[in-house]
Amino acid sequence: MKNPISQLNKIFDSRIRIGIMSALMVNDVLNFNDLKALIDVTDGNLATHLKTLEENKYIEVKKGFIGRKTNTTYSITRNGEKAFRAHLDAIEKIIRTLD
Repeated sequence: MKNPISQLNKIFDSRIRIGIMSALMVNDVLNFNDLKALIDVTDGNLATHLKTLEENKYIEVKKGFIGRKTNTTYSITRNGEKAFRAHLDAIEKIIRTLD
């Protein structure tokens, strides 16, 4: 049996990325400001972590407008959901081995 620690995904090492993924697992779509408020981070910090998740195809980004204001929304991809669930399963296995 594989060591559960080896099954952890390095992309999810950051509390901010875990926060983003967790928020998107329970919300179909969130915009930048909603994510920022939920996770309580700066614009730049959130943007950096969103870019990493997008580059790994774990989230989908859609840019649009509401009136004249830009509105960027984020949603989790199937690949992202699968990878995040696998990461959470690995954490759960690690915790169970500590009992």
